[in-house]
Amino acid sequence: MKFNVGGADRIIRIIAGLVILGAGCYYKSWWGLVGLLPLLTGMFKFCPAYLPFGLHTGAPKPPAQP
Repeated sequence: MKFNVGGADRIIRIIAGLVILGAGCYYKSWWGLVGLLPLLTGMFKFCPAYLPFGLHTGAPKPPAQP
């Protein structure tokens, strides 16, 4: 599996996921489980929604050496 989530994007996703999960626990709502999506994509550095658009937020790969 290729990684397509970069550093800043990853941190934002993890924080947002934790905040949404926390809000779900605080308000006793099942909607808090939506926070698992950004949390897991941040932890695994892979977002399936980026694939159809060819997005990649990580650092560019250095060119191959001959």
